[in-house]
Amino acid sequence: MPRDPNEAPPREREIGGEEALIAEYWAPLAADFPGALGLKDDCAVIATPAGAELIVTTDALIAGVHVLPGEDPCAIAWKALAVNISDLVAKGATPLAYLMSVALPDAPERAWLASFAAGLAAAQQAFGCRLAGGDTDRTPGPLSVSITAFGTVPKGRMVLRTTAQPGDRVYVTGCIGDAALGLALRRDPELRARCKLDAAARRDLDAHFSRPHPPVALVPALGACASAAMDISDGLMKDFDRLCRASGVGGHIEAPHVPLSEPARAIIAAGGATLADLMSGGEDYEVLACVPPARAGEFERLADKAGTRVTCIGTIAAAAAGVVATDRAGQAVVFGKAGWDHFSRS
Repeated sequence: MPRDPNEAPPREREIGGEEALIAEYWAPLAADFPGALGLKDDCAVIATPAGAELIVTTDALIAGVHVLPGEDPCAIAWKALAVNISDLVAKGATPLAYLMSVALPDAPERAWLASFAAGLAAAQQAFGCRLAGGDTDRTPGPLSVSITAFGTVPKGRMVLRTTAQPGDRVYVTGCIGDAALGLALRRDPELRARCKLDAAARRDLDAHFSRPHPPVALVPALGACASAAMDISDGLMKDFDRLCRASGVGGHIEAPHVPLSEPARAIIAAGGATLADLMSGGEDYEVLACVPPARAGEFERLADKAGTRVTCIGTIAAAAAGVVATDRAGQAVVFGKAGWDHFSRS
């Protein structure tokens, strides 16, 4: 078959080696971070402000596990950074820099690399951090993007998940379940028609799945007011149980208070999902925060000032009370699954 005259020759479509790849696509992402040394050395220098501590987290995306086939490389890059920034935000940490290790299954083409780099550039701008270094490899397996992100907090002020106290109010940011519904729509496109979703609603739900926005603007409010916090990645109920167990407390979520978007409410009303499904769906990358009653008003004011929606959905109790979510009638909500688990037999 003759080659399309508008298509670039293979040598022009493909990058000319690892050093060329780094210079053309990765180095510009590190240009505003002096400690990256232009990506010309084996190590980076990460300086912290006086009186601050460095907070570190790491997470990875693997094609076929976290990334669906055919996903836009721009979205892959955005999400790879966002899931790490989500952890930093929940600790009250201001994002600073990140390291990235990419394992590519094939010789990458320029169009794919350009889109991936554009996704990282947009995410960096949104989250306030820069590339500091990393590694690029070939792999016989699927695409893998592993990121280690660094943030800073005032010394001794990281918000832990182990310090919730009975009486604390439990807050979540944003809406719960939109990402799970975005994934459901990809797996079952007919869900859109059954639930009478318009194109804008579908795009919004899909964006919550493919391009999560951890609430970076809430960092000062969390640092000032939260007694404990963590990000919601594997499902609200599962992560709430994790936080309570880590803190040695019990907890109560009032399920009707869980914030839902209008598309999510429409899908529930049409029978396409249940509230329990959304509370255990995962991929939210919102923040679950425990706040002492005396600081609740301040927390809500600071969140409003930061343009971040927060909703009080429950309270922390003594350990003997256990961890439960209740419906409008006060009955315990039954969950078909607790949340996402990489090693669950189910």
